[in-house]
Amino acid sequence: MLDSNKIRADFPILSRKVNGKPLVYFDNAATSQTPQQVIDVIVDYYSNYNANIHRGVHTLSQEATDKYENARNTIQTHFNAKHAYEIILTSGTTESINLVAHGFASILDKGDEIIVSALEHHSNIVPWQILCEKTGAILKVIPMNLEGELEMDSYSELLSDKTKLVFVNHISNALGTINPIESIIEQAHKVGAAVLIDGAQACPHVKPDVQALDVDFYVTSAHKVCGPTGIGMLYGKEEWLTKLPPYQGGGEMIDEVSFEKTTYAGLPHKFEAGTPNICGGIAFGAALDYMNAIGFDTIAEYENELLAYGTKRLLEIEGLKIYGTSKNKTSVISFNLKGIHPYDVGTLLDKMGIAVRTGHHCAQPIMTFYNIPGTVRASFAFYNTKEEIDALVEGVKKSKMMLS
Repeated sequence: MLDSNKIRADFPILSRKVNGKPLVYFDNAATSQTPQQVIDVIVDYYSNYNANIHRGVHTLSQEATDKYENARNTIQTHFNAKHAYEIILTSGTTESINLVAHGFASILDKGDEIIVSALEHHSNIVPWQILCEKTGAILKVIPMNLEGELEMDSYSELLSDKTKLVFVNHISNALGTINPIESIIEQAHKVGAAVLIDGAQACPHVKPDVQALDVDFYVTSAHKVCGPTGIGMLYGKEEWLTKLPPYQGGGEMIDEVSFEKTTYAGLPHKFEAGTPNICGGIAFGAALDYMNAIGFDTIAEYENELLAYGTKRLLEIEGLKIYGTSKNKTSVISFNLKGIHPYDVGTLLDKMGIAVRTGHHCAQPIMTFYNIPGTVRASFAFYNTKEEIDALVEGVKKSKMMLS
């Protein structure tokens, strides 16, 4: 059983006030908060062994290298990758996606097809549009229904021997829908297509097993799982990472350089040009250790309670509509009040110390589908409480009264 009071004591920011009110932080789908245990790891790095890695023979460099590569091993274990070198450390989900898109530019031919879903974040749409412009490939979209679920029959019809890559998020950042990625991956592989899954929204809530999923690429960001910003991961099967060309040129990613020819280093360094975010990588590993110590089954059970409670309480408010009503979803509630712009609701909630996200959540096609300008999004984490949800409900009621 999760002890929320004990957990909350690990997060210094949760004790602060905003506009004179206790902070209620419900913007976890954008960025999770960071526990003291991870903050201590960051401070320790800069206080005691700040040095560049892989190249130095001195003690600090060796210590930093060991910590960084141990973190890679932690990430490998967490996601159950077969090899540590299948874990490429990047600046985050967006860079990971762009790395794969850049690599596929040398693979795709005119008329080849890429499939994405209607539930995607802009970072899961724009790189593929750029890739199609470069290669002449065609972008196809899996449609969604009113509940915020993908129409899987349509997906099956879209697949063909022209399909080279399927890209779908594991969980929708805007609606919280959990997509049936097992079926998506299995069907794509039957036509010989590779699959990339965006796990940025999933990894705070579930523990993906990339080997069990048989996924070709899986990406995520540390700042969604209680880690720092500016660091993330690309998992790729060894055969795919070997096939793709380097994303950037520079130090670390080379084997030998001459003015006549350059040969590249092996995995993972082939895709890690330049000095990496060393501290971020180490803290990423520490954040996963922290969450695993709590347990992802425990986290999921508690967050599902928050989702059910929050859904029930918010629907008590007359004129409130929730978008994304799939039975299979995570702790995200996107809603609007009839006749009131979401930005206005979010602004008033902030005055009450309640942090929510408003707007299109970098998912404009979803908002266009519902014919709305955006939503108010309350996203819950394992350190949130039902009492905080009660505060949100009262805040929404006050906002409705003031804006009606």
